[in-house]
Amino acid sequence: MAGEPQADCLFCKIVAGEVPATIVRESETTVSFRDINPQAPTHVLVIPKVHYANARELAAAAPAIAADVVREAGEVAADEKVDATGYRIVFNTGPGAGQTVFHAHAHVLGGRDLQRLV
Repeated sequence: MAGEPQADCLFCKIVAGEVPATIVRESETTVSFRDINPQAPTHVLVIPKVHYANARELAAAAPAIAADVVREAGEVAADEKVDATGYRIVFNTGPGAGQTVFHAHAHVLGGRDLQRLV
């Protein structure tokens, strides 16, 4: 069921503490951790603690939590000290967009020139 932890979801397992991750922030509704295959010097994933397959489903079903993800992404950027130089927040939605874990998440990228497409 949407919103409920999924036994086969990597990110649900990270939220539950069953899979290790380098956590950089945690709020009541989100967990933020370093990407294991970083595409920039700062590459942190911000995930909701509830399970929705993608950003569209999260925004439709739990808009306040979707807003929390975006707010936390900004806090990650500030903590990582990339807020002044610029950063990118990316939601990949669907396999054609590069989504490989089907639990809504935002990528926070910074620390290098991001003017060209990633």
